[in-house]
This record gives sequence, structure tokens and C-alpha cells, in this order.
Amino acid sequence: MGMVRGLLALLGAAASTGSAQAPAGPTPARFEWFEYSGADPAQRRRPPGPGEYANPVLSGFHPDPHTIRVGEDFYLVTSTFTYFPGLPIFRSRDLVNWTQIGNAIDRPGQLDFTGLGLSRGVFAPAMAHHAGTFYIVNTCVDCGGNYVIMASDPAGPWSDPVWIKDVGGIDPSLFIESDGSAWLLNNDAPVGEPLYEGHRAIWIRRFDLKTLRTIGPAKMIVNGGVDISTKPIWVEGPHIFRHEGRYYLSAAEGGTAVGHSQTVYRAERPEGPWTAYPRPILTQRDLDPARPDPITSAGHAALFTTPKGDWWATFLATRPYTDDHYNTGRETFLLPIRWRHGWPIITEPGQAIPHFARRPDLPAGPHAPVPTSGAFTVRDEFDGPALPPYWMMVRNPKLRWHRLAGGALEITPRADRIGEPKQPSFLARRQQHLHATAATELRFDAAAPGAKAGLVAYQDDAHYYFIGVVNDRGRRVLRVERRAGPSDPADGVVLAAAPLRATGPVRLRITARGGEYDFHYAAGAGRWTSLLTGADGKLLSTATAGGFVGATFGMYAHAP
Repeated sequence: MGMVRGLLALLGAAASTGSAQAPAGPTPARFEWFEYSGADPAQRRRPPGPGEYANPVLSGFHPDPHTIRVGEDFYLVTSTFTYFPGLPIFRSRDLVNWTQIGNAIDRPGQLDFTGLGLSRGVFAPAMAHHAGTFYIVNTCVDCGGNYVIMASDPAGPWSDPVWIKDVGGIDPSLFIESDGSAWLLNNDAPVGEPLYEGHRAIWIRRFDLKTLRTIGPAKMIVNGGVDISTKPIWVEGPHIFRHEGRYYLSAAEGGTAVGHSQTVYRAERPEGPWTAYPRPILTQRDLDPARPDPITSAGHAALFTTPKGDWWATFLATRPYTDDHYNTGRETFLLPIRWRHGWPIITEPGQAIPHFARRPDLPAGPHAPVPTSGAFTVRDEFDGPALPPYWMMVRNPKLRWHRLAGGALEITPRADRIGEPKQPSFLARRQQHLHATAATELRFDAAAPGAKAGLVAYQDDAHYYFIGVVNDRGRRVLRVERRAGPSDPADGVVLAAAPLRATGPVRLRITARGGEYDFHYAAGAGRWTSLLTGADGKLLSTATAGGFVGATFGMYAHAP
């Protein structure tokens, strides 16, 4: 039930918040099934051995992971920016097999992403637990600021946001002592004028868990970073934990690109003074960028213990296929922590993050019903009561434009387009491998002038590929369209086309091969036919498009 609870809540909430069914219009596009399959070159060459796990543990766009342990269960939450539902919640017993149990933002009325760019919205959530209550503190960038939500069950439902209006900046985090006393940390501007671009600070203040309000003044505890004389940039993602009677503060530093790192400080009390460890405890910026199968941009870590007292960390990193181009977004990785002279170390200088490592000393947990790591295939037959919680849409829905019907997914074409900052009829799942395939079977009459439906490989409003059935001046044709930046028309540029003489179902397929994408179709039960191969996939990378999200594959329908 956990797998469907998130979007069941969405459907119920749509009715309760005034969202309505889409008005009568064009015939829905009917998707009979959707299949995603992927495998990565590094894991093909050398699969994990006995007793090993594969990194990343959450492949594809799962950035800013924050992990806590409650009893024998580990819980993890990641950023989703303006995708909806947002803030996915995962649970694991062994840190290797993760199951998504819900989404913390799963009702349209909780937050409003209307008109926002895809990389705005919800950044870097942080989870905490005390006395039977789970907390998430988070920032909704350009849509309200910092807030806290609560739940008695991490699978949900989560409360509506309680806004923390007197706390600015981003990346709030809660540290709660066993007696319930709490502190709120966050990234914000330093005291006075910033000394350089990217000069930020970490602040702390007391927080009342009963009133959900701050107590007393804020104090700046980190100015700039470990060594301000070196002009460190973008100190963020602060978290406090305890070890052997001391307090430790970990924070990311260096920005989220190849200069990313994790740093650590320690003190005798949460307010400090804090002493910094002199070098990063996690980074890949000191490695040869030409190394094979690189893992880069590591940082934004969460440090925690197992029930046996072993220390581990989850963190984000990326897997470029060339230079700094990656389409899978920032992913969630796992590594053990070694303590040296009272300091936690994740990687040594010059140490590469491994693609495979020894599993934690924990009883093997149940295999996740939907794999999140390694090579896998997931096929959605659309025969359940609701979509699984890994399906997302762009921004909040204002009405219901999709439904499960007779073992298929029906999507109502609407005027909102994927090339605009609106809420198109588009349902997507993450691209989770450098080499991946997404396929579906579509039934769509394309009777309305300009109507279209099909598959999309999507990075943001200005960067996407589409293959599908289009009404082109009264003719039903197959087309590949692309938008390669804001200067291209929102409806895309036609790259390839073929007449579609059959009136029955059409199978569509997009294949990613690192920086190249191929587009195939098959009419009815016929063979696959190439419509376009070797298309430039770099336009779906963060290096080209900017922002913080990864590419997704999805089903789309549009009618003017």
C-alpha cells in the first residue's frame, strides 16, 4: 500500500482542494504500458561481487539526500524542486535496498509551484524524529521560504507547511536533543556585506517543537567555510550530530559542481565555538578528470549510525559520460565513515568513490519492489488502483487530466505545453542509467488540428525531445521534435517525420546511449523502425541546460 499511497492522496486531494476534471475536449491519449530499462557501462564490465553493493544506491535524479535512523529503520528524503508529487520518502533496513513509501508533498494545496522554473521550488530537505513525530524542514525557493511539515508515519500523510517567516536563506536543518530541546540551522548571508561571490554563512538558533517557532536570536557559527582566507563558496546543507560527547557540524562547500565537497567541524555545544577539520572529508575535485567511469561533484552528505554503532554517509554525486555532461542528474551514493583522531572521514585525498563497495554489516533487507540501483527493468501495466509514487508531473495540478482505465493510462490533451512554464499533461519517471530505454504503446486518433501525444525525454521547459503521433494539417504522422534552448519555439523543431497509415496502436521507443539518443517506432505488431538516431543528448545535460534536475522520460499529450 505504501507504493500507491502518495498518488492516492493526490487524487483525493484534487477533489478536496477544488481541482476539477479536465473539461470535455479531444479524445484522451491511451498508453497501454510503459517500460523502462537501463544498465551502465561500468556495471556491465564489472558487476558487484558477493557481499558488495553498487553505487549509486538511488540512481537517477535523487539529489541532496538526507538520511536518519529510527530504531532499525533508515529513512531518506531528497529534493525534487518543482516536480510534483515532491520530496520522496524512502525506507531501508540495510542501506542498500530502498523502497519509496510515499511523497511528503503529495497534495496540490501544500505548496504552489505555479510559473516557477523547474529548478526552483523545494531544495535540500532535512528530516528529524523525536517522540513519535517525524519532521521535515525545507525551503520552497520563490514559493514561500522556509517551512516545517510533520507526520506520525513517514509514509504520510504529512501536514500542511508551517512557515518559519523569521528565517531566511536556504537549507534549514533540525538538531533535536533527547530531552526535546532543538536547534534550527540554515544557510544565509553573512554578517555585513559579502566579501566575494558565493560568500555565505551557517546560522543557528533555538527552535520550539511545540510552537514550531524560533526562540531568541540567531548566531553565525560558520563564516564562509573552513578557511575564509581561501574564499570558500556556497557553504550549505548544515547538519549537527553527536559522537562520544562532542557535537559535530557537517556542511557542503564549494558549490554543487566539480568543486563540491563535504566539510566538518566540532564543538562542545551547539552554539560553538566550532573548530574545523582542515580539509574536506569527502570530495572528488582532486582527481584526474580524465579517469575512466568518473564519479564527480560529491558532497551534501548526511552522517549517521547503524544499530551496531557503525557510521555511514549518504551523499550526492554525479556520473558524467563525457567532460561534465550527465543526464542522470545528481544521484544518491553510500559510503562508510572511518573515525580518525576524533574526526569522521569518508574519502581520503585522491581516493575515488567506488562503483562497488562492501555491504554494511546489517541483515539483508527485503529487495525493493522497484529497483533503485544496478541494471534493471521496470514495466508499468497501469492495472493498479493508482500510479506508483515514482511517477511525477511538472508543477502542481489544478485539475485532473489523467486516469487509470481498463489496464491503461489515459491522458487528456490540454493546451499547456512542455515547452512553457505551465502544467502540461505530462507524466514522467527518472532516467536512472547512462544507457537506458523507455518504451510505450500508444493509441491516439490525433483528430484535433495540432494535437500530439507520445514519449518525451525531458530536461526542462527549454530542453527536450519528443517522439509521437501528431496531427499535421489533417494528416496523422509520426514526428521527432526537439527544443534545444529558449530560442527554439516552445512547440519544438521537427527533426524527422514519417507518414502513419495504420490507425491502430503505435509503439514508441527512446534509447539513451550516454550523449546520444535514438528514436524508434513500430505500427501495431510490426518491427521497430528507426525515425532518428544519434541525436545530441548533451542538450539534456545539466552542463548544457543548467539547473539542478536530471532528465526524465514520460508520456505526454497536447492539443491547442
